[in-house]
Amino acid sequence: MKDKTIDYCLRATWQAVMKMYNEQASQFDVTMAVGFALLSIDPDQGTPSTALGPRMGMEATSLSRTLKTMEERGLIERKPNPADGRGVLIHLTPFGKEKRDFAKAQVKTFNGAVRNNISEEKVNHFYEVIDTINDLIQNRKVFNQEETILK
Repeated sequence: MKDKTIDYCLRATWQAVMKMYNEQASQFDVTMAVGFALLSIDPDQGTPSTALGPRMGMEATSLSRTLKTMEERGLIERKPNPADGRGVLIHLTPFGKEKRDFAKAQVKTFNGAVRNNISEEKVNHFYEVIDTINDLIQNRKVFNQEETILK
């Protein structure tokens, strides 16, 4: 793309990150989605299943499939939530904690490589830009009813 747009750069970079993590994860018979879920589950207290979707930015259907796969592989177990009789807590099994440690190490390696190659000032600017983009989207400041023409 001759004139790269911000959304193109975000999408292409995220796809490259996903591919990198999936390649790493496949060596240990997991996926990036499973690794992300492992990192999103409290290793000591467990996590309510209803809190995982929003935390991970996943739709309920995708999350259900991921959790089912994780349960079948012995990474997690579901237990009744003592604070809410209707709810379920997702707990990591010892095997799940082992895979979680692996996922955490991969994330630290990636972040370390980025931070070793980009100045702290640039990293801080990156976070400022991402925060601004998220604010624009969450507060519906990109498209409004009066202005529908893309510039």
